[in-house]
Amino acid sequence: MKIRKHYLTLRHAFPQLQEESPLETTLEELAAQLDCTHRNMVLLLKRMQQEQWLTWQPKKGRGNRSTLIFHMRKEQLLLEEAKQFVAKQDLQSALGLLQSTEHSSHLREQFQDWLSGQFGFRSELQGDRRSDVLRFPLTQTIHALDPAAIHYAGESHLVNQLFDGLVRMDSKGEHIVPHLAHAWEVDETRTVWTFYLRKGVRFHHGREMSASDVKYALERLRRLAPRGLYSWAYAGIEQISCPNETTVVIRLVERNELFLGFLSTNRAAIVPEDACEAAGGWMGTNPVGTGPFRLAGHEHGIWILEAFPAYFQGRGFLDRVEVWTLPENEHLSDSTHKLPFQVMHNVRISDMDAQRWQQVRQSGMTTKFMTVNERKEGPLRNPLIRQALSLALDQAYLLEQLSGDVIESANSFFPRSATEEQEEVLAPLPYSTAPTSFEHLLYTAGYQGETLTLATIPQYEQDALLLQNMYALAGITLQIMLIPAEQFNGELRMSADLVLFAIMIDEHRELRLYDMYKSMQQHAAPEVQRLLDDSLQLLRNEIDPIRRKTLLEQLESQLKQRYSLLFLYRKHLKTAYHPSIRGISFDSLGWVRFRDIWFT
Repeated sequence: MKIRKHYLTLRHAFPQLQEESPLETTLEELAAQLDCTHRNMVLLLKRMQQEQWLTWQPKKGRGNRSTLIFHMRKEQLLLEEAKQFVAKQDLQSALGLLQSTEHSSHLREQFQDWLSGQFGFRSELQGDRRSDVLRFPLTQTIHALDPAAIHYAGESHLVNQLFDGLVRMDSKGEHIVPHLAHAWEVDETRTVWTFYLRKGVRFHHGREMSASDVKYALERLRRLAPRGLYSWAYAGIEQISCPNETTVVIRLVERNELFLGFLSTNRAAIVPEDACEAAGGWMGTNPVGTGPFRLAGHEHGIWILEAFPAYFQGRGFLDRVEVWTLPENEHLSDSTHKLPFQVMHNVRISDMDAQRWQQVRQSGMTTKFMTVNERKEGPLRNPLIRQALSLALDQAYLLEQLSGDVIESANSFFPRSATEEQEEVLAPLPYSTAPTSFEHLLYTAGYQGETLTLATIPQYEQDALLLQNMYALAGITLQIMLIPAEQFNGELRMSADLVLFAIMIDEHRELRLYDMYKSMQQHAAPEVQRLLDDSLQLLRNEIDPIRRKTLLEQLESQLKQRYSLLFLYRKHLKTAYHPSIRGISFDSLGWVRFRDIWFT
């Protein structure tokens, strides 16, 4: 690859010179460009001529200039160098190389076309043994694979392959089934949960799992992530005891019917005490779990998962999975039309492609919404201005601007038919005459054009900019504040007037909604805080999941009535997979479980 860099340096030195056009020069001038000796320059030119990249016609005699003719286009050579980086599993360097060129757009398109063919299933012969490998693209950066520290869907997906919990949710989200615990029971007060562990479950580093690891994992979660996802669930643990190596008793401060559901999430994955403590408490990017795959290594954005032979539910069919993480602004060209991969997540495909693939699964949906910070002094404490924000929220405009996505308007976290959502009419506020136009509302409320701050995470900046433009047309000024996801539950967002976020509606919907409402309490008005407190208490005490759903719908309706919760749109996420795949099953996010799949 070094010889390519030398050629590119020479080529860049003569930007106006076309290929196949002769250049009169000397060895001394060329050596100066590469900062090398006369002798080395002769060797480099000989090597480049052998590669047929150029022609060197030396002329002897004082004052005579030799002839240099370039044959290889620098774009073509850059592409070859990028491919060499990929061959060494250094995708980041390949993308960085092409990004830094003035012809990056065209080159990157060619590279992406080539790269798409490198993904998918392949069978490699290693000695006398065949190895089945799935190379899987993921347009997301992996920051951590510690269950206590994950923030993004891609991280969550990989954690599901590497770790297990005491229990798990079935794919329909209807029943919690045994996993690392083969059985459990709860006492009459519904505050003491006893779990009986499977024997012989081993961690990736070889040690057998015991009850003390379960105790350590849950106490570690409370210690390391006191304000993390579902922190309200593990904060309610009063005591954990281990009567023996296969029994764990968890005592809660108070009854919580959502606790078992929390234990089915990957946040409650079981980690080994010895490996965690040896790593300083955090596992970061070197996780050790009991899952069907173990992390064999990661470098240059490529994460290699190998089948764990001792997995307690049986070894997976695949030998290795390579997850190639692409930056979020990278899009494999025409991937939505060519469908070059056997498995793709969060894709948009045409009806024709869907028929050809025959197997497409709706894998959940993301709902975008805004909540109002009513604890901050300012215009939004006035209910009329909140109502004006709702009336000025033009969902048709948002859908038009986001037409490339599989989206639809939304008015609830509980999807209903389009007709039902259109027919829903909010009751008038008890303290207003409910004027029909946002202009009238703003005038009546005395809005003077004050700037409102909208807080969100960097991943949702596009949505924030659309809202900024949309509200500007209505005479409402928005200022955008971007807060990193890992800091979003902190105090910084309390300085904003509006909070833009999203939740995944999946098998853990009631947990996600509970978590969202707990977060909303931090910036809710006192009367809303009381409403949320009462509603969430009822949820924790309700054993019937159908009744819990009704309670959540009632709470949502009350928040909408006072315009404290404003819905934007709903985005459907799809998983497509080729008919050659067998054994497809999905985790709680609708992502494929690598352990179960095999190829014909």
